Amino acid sequence: QVQLVESGGGLVQPGGSLRLSCAASGRTLSVYHMGWFRQVLGKEREFVAAITRSGAITRYADSVKARFTISRDNAKNTVYLQMNTLKPEDTAVYYCAARGGSGLGLSQSSYDSWGQGTQVTVSS
Repeated sequence: QVQLVESGGGLVQPGGSLRLSCAASGRTLSVYHMGWFRQVLGKEREFVAAITRSGAITRYADSVKARFTISRDNAKNTVYLQMNTLKPEDTAVYYCAARGGSGLGLSQSSYDSWGQGTQVTVSS
């Protein structure tokens, strides 16, 4: 099974940018579709973005479209989430996840492996 480790979170002002990284080990990332989810304490984990194995197809939650970009570098076994024009409502713990099945998954139940999460706080 693949192990995932997120990094790049932190405190940023509204309107700022962050890039999250998700590094994989144990298996090559190229066999997995990948997703990013986020969770606020006391709320359900929600879908943010997903990308196919090759990187050719991506999907986004409506709340982050045109602001966030998911990408991957299979040679580096890493997936990224570039977050621009951040808003206070983007504050959450962000998780990356790997899906071994076919097709992109938009629900957390579609994913087999999860990272430990990285905190993103958007505040002035």
